[in-house]
Amino acid sequence: MRAAVLEEHGEPLAIRDVDYPEPGPDQVVVETEACGICRSDWHAWKGDWEWMGISPEPGQIFGHEPAGVVSEVGDDVETLSEGDRVTVPFHLGDGTCPYCQNGQANVCDTGMPLGFIDGAPGAYAEAFPVREADFNATKLPDGVEYEEMAALGCRFMTAYHGIADRANIRPGDVVAVHGCGGVGLSAIHIANALGAIPIAVDVQEEKLDRAENLGAAATINGAKIDDVPGEVQAANDGRGVDVAVDALGIQETCHNSVMSLGKTGTHVQIGLTEGDTGGELSLPVDMMTLQELDFHGSYGMPLNRYDELFRLIERGTLDPQKIIGQTLSLEEAPETLASMDDYETVGIPVITEF
Repeated sequence: MRAAVLEEHGEPLAIRDVDYPEPGPDQVVVETEACGICRSDWHAWKGDWEWMGISPEPGQIFGHEPAGVVSEVGDDVETLSEGDRVTVPFHLGDGTCPYCQNGQANVCDTGMPLGFIDGAPGAYAEAFPVREADFNATKLPDGVEYEEMAALGCRFMTAYHGIADRANIRPGDVVAVHGCGGVGLSAIHIANALGAIPIAVDVQEEKLDRAENLGAAATINGAKIDDVPGEVQAANDGRGVDVAVDALGIQETCHNSVMSLGKTGTHVQIGLTEGDTGGELSLPVDMMTLQELDFHGSYGMPLNRYDELFRLIERGTLDPQKIIGQTLSLEEAPETLASMDDYETVGIPVITEF
């Protein structure tokens, strides 16, 4: 089968013929119908995450936002059959640890990030295997298309978990989203759909225009002003916002997000850092203490939240398709991934031709 394979960090992925996966007893093989290209793939491709033990080796197949059809089933799999339409979370849990048992499989003790390590080859390929398939594979409702499921796969569901669960927003809350890539635009759409008032911050007008179309009540171009938190507050009648999201993961956006909050506000960290930070950013801790600000991380989404997301999609409340920026072929994946060096992608690119 064909796959886009890592040859060297920072060098274009190579389209190669590789062996078709064979399922272990607890696994299924899924033929890929769609897979998003995510900035997390870009981080791994650049070699950013050595500090946390994720440094993909040559030969790794990326791709962690998939949807497809079960083509082969391991002997011990009980709930899936050939032909089932499925998706899987990018954080493949073992199904047995205390977190998996408590409905928090996104932070599984032995979680395997799909597409980032050798034991979990990803979906920039015609097919990919899924560990503990009975636990990890989720059947798609009839009304959910592969393409929109791939858009939901990492960025959309992470934004949903961050906005709905970690920040616990309420109708009328003002939410500032710093960084309008795929996860930031998802956060704008979700906040608006759940009755909050989103404010979008980015440095590219095209992304701010997209945010406005997705429901942003105000947009702020951070490249044109010196005081982003002050401008966010000005957009909210001079007051700090209720919730602020760093959807990029650099020092500037994290700091601006925290500083744009009002007293007792909530910061949600979704964006992960780049390689030169070692995973650490500085914070105004005294101000956070005196104003009783909350700081929450948001990583993926627990598996038990899929049903709610599907219901909201089926009702038309949420529409992941709105976040898709382009559809492309597997051959176009290397160039599209590399273009994230300069933040060129708008919305979520999705591979639909393999």
